[in-house]
Amino acid sequence: MPLMGSLHAKEKSADETSAPLRTAFLYFPNGVWEKDWVPQTTGSDFKLSPSLEPLAKVRDDILVLSGLDKLNSHNGDGHYAKTANFLTGMPVVKTTGKDISSGGVSVDQLIAKHIGNQTPIPSLELGTEPVISGIDSNVGFTRLYGSHISWQTATRPIAKEINPHTVYQRLFGKKSDTDNREAESHTNLLDYVLDDAKRIRGKLGRDDQFKMDEYLDAVRAVERRIEFSSRNAARSWEPSPEEKRVAGIDPGMPTEFPEHIDVMLDLMVLAFQTDSTRVASFMFANDVSSRNFSFIDGVKGGHHELSHHENNDSKIAQYQKINRWHVEKFARMLEKMKAIKEGEGTLLDNSMIMFGSSFSDGNRHDPDNLPIVLAGRGGGSLKTGRHLAADGMVPLCNLYLSMLRQHGIPQESFGDSNGELAGLRG
Repeated sequence: MPLMGSLHAKEKSADETSAPLRTAFLYFPNGVWEKDWVPQTTGSDFKLSPSLEPLAKVRDDILVLSGLDKLNSHNGDGHYAKTANFLTGMPVVKTTGKDISSGGVSVDQLIAKHIGNQTPIPSLELGTEPVISGIDSNVGFTRLYGSHISWQTATRPIAKEINPHTVYQRLFGKKSDTDNREAESHTNLLDYVLDDAKRIRGKLGRDDQFKMDEYLDAVRAVERRIEFSSRNAARSWEPSPEEKRVAGIDPGMPTEFPEHIDVMLDLMVLAFQTDSTRVASFMFANDVSSRNFSFIDGVKGGHHELSHHENNDSKIAQYQKINRWHVEKFARMLEKMKAIKEGEGTLLDNSMIMFGSSFSDGNRHDPDNLPIVLAGRGGGSLKTGRHLAADGMVPLCNLYLSMLRQHGIPQESFGDSNGELAGLRG
């Protein structure tokens, strides 16, 4: 359940009832059309670029970061050597076999190592497409590298969960065998606990009663979306058999990609709201994904294909629409988090949500001037509402080092960092 101050205020100190810090890393593949991504001005007076316009309602809650670089991604192929180290910043070993290496532990797993014991789930790894194995013969890399951004060790990637129903059960399912058998007799888990919820509600203050109702409504909404999206209902866009195979669609999975994204991000918000976990990662799609974006008006074809725009105006326009669509989904998540009150602030205030891709322009595969947005105030210490442009090419790992230290992790360095990212705190 969410933090209920009226239940604990008399029993715990102010520090113990304060909201925890949550951190998430959201990845989308294939870079961006930079001219429509990077704002033209810096500082607090910046204007959102065309691709970032969907963030208008949360503009004051974000930091647009430009000029960040991954030095150890300048070698290797255009995709795999840049995606596998998105959260490690270290060199990726070129291999077609099992001797994989991302160069080190990823930043999310390092955070989970230090604070994961404080929550039921140490970290949550989510995605929409299954792991792809085999060899990309064009570049001589294993395709496994394109399916993972979270690494427990340099050689051990963390499997992501792509089925919303499974994630829901993990967050809200009963733990013992007896409880599981009883719970299975109920259509929805929320129905199973409704009497307990009503009993607890009577002990809450007025503000916490509102918070409880809001939370139960959110859980119910996710339940219904999971149930509805897994049915064989009429759809505005029908994926092809090949796209179903790539997406790993099964009877328990949403069949429409936009709905799949929404419900997975909603589950992440619920996980943070209930303090089920404080660390999460999400892959909108695997690297080099053949995902078709024809459901977007004016787009014909796949993301990867259109990212290789070859400076063709028609392809660029479609590519930018896909960029903007990803930002819309990100903005929707942030608006939900901003609407959830926590003490004197919001869930978004008490979070750091990083959103970005592993290289900049999809046609050039450049690992510099990365498209990165950091949302949330990190518990109140980050000065948001700005475009922060790094002076020269600054390591992306400087941001990661700063985020680690926000969690109180005494890390001297991370990846190829040479210090914290200047200006985050104003």
